[in-house]
Amino acid sequence: MARAIWKGSIAFGLVNVPVKVYTATEDHDIRFHQVHAKDGGRIKYDRVCTVCGKSVQFADIDKAYESPEGDKVILTDEDFAKLPAAEKHEIPVLQFVPSDQIDPILYDKSYYLEPDSSTPKAYVLLAKTLERIDRTALVHFTLRQKTRLAALRVRDGMLVLQALLWPDEVRAVEFESLDDVAEPRPQEIKMAETLVDTMSDDFDPGIFTDEYQIELKRLLDEAIASGTGKVTRQEEAAPAEMDAEVVDLVAALQRSLEASGRRAAANGGAAEPEKKPAKKAAAKKAAASKSAAKPAKKAAKKSAARKGA
Repeated sequence: MARAIWKGSIAFGLVNVPVKVYTATEDHDIRFHQVHAKDGGRIKYDRVCTVCGKSVQFADIDKAYESPEGDKVILTDEDFAKLPAAEKHEIPVLQFVPSDQIDPILYDKSYYLEPDSSTPKAYVLLAKTLERIDRTALVHFTLRQKTRLAALRVRDGMLVLQALLWPDEVRAVEFESLDDVAEPRPQEIKMAETLVDTMSDDFDPGIFTDEYQIELKRLLDEAIASGTGKVTRQEEAAPAEMDAEVVDLVAALQRSLEASGRRAAANGGAAEPEKKPAKKAAAKKAAASKSAAKPAKKAAKKSAARKGA
């Protein structure tokens, strides 16, 4: 586990629960540097003032706000220090709410909480209590001078803090394209529900993989193994033609049900989730059609040979 990014305590009524905070997730995407295409040299960026044209050191940079009317206000570290902030080393429990009342769109970054005490009885008590009740603790959490609302819950016996977006950080969206859409017919809803049933299974995140990152890593490994350090460009496959828009929704649902049934039969009755991207599937279809054409030609030659004999 990486180093703790924060130390403090959870204030659960009069109970104090000392904890260490760790980032719970990480990005597995491969990172790239920008380089000069001609010689591979790293590209560097310089902070240049648009007024004097000189380079500016990070220590000499302040933050500025510009209003919609064009008024600019520059704030220094001393200005920010005057602002009210929650206790930096305390996570106060505000209330307990039904878990299903928190809209998943509000969930943000997650953090693991480790007990920071030689006798973590209070930590275990809070964790066991949250497991037994169908409620989530709402807390305030201050990190990097930013106060956040967060959800405190339990995962595998460990307390997890999940930062929440403030309500005004979620955009209100209305799409005119949905204003005059007719309600689905009962037959369409019934077939859609049947399709859902055929594709339903218990959630197992382990069966899903990031195919793009796997192939990218393989590409990089091959380039390194070749000793060149540079990969030649590959011609992109021609994009598959898109089918015309399906007007009859019932027909589309019927085809989906039939395809799902075939997959279930091929897997001994269990539907297997699609794991590969659409582009790869299109490429495989193209390859399959080519390979199917070759045996047909060979069969024609054999038939002609037999007639000649």
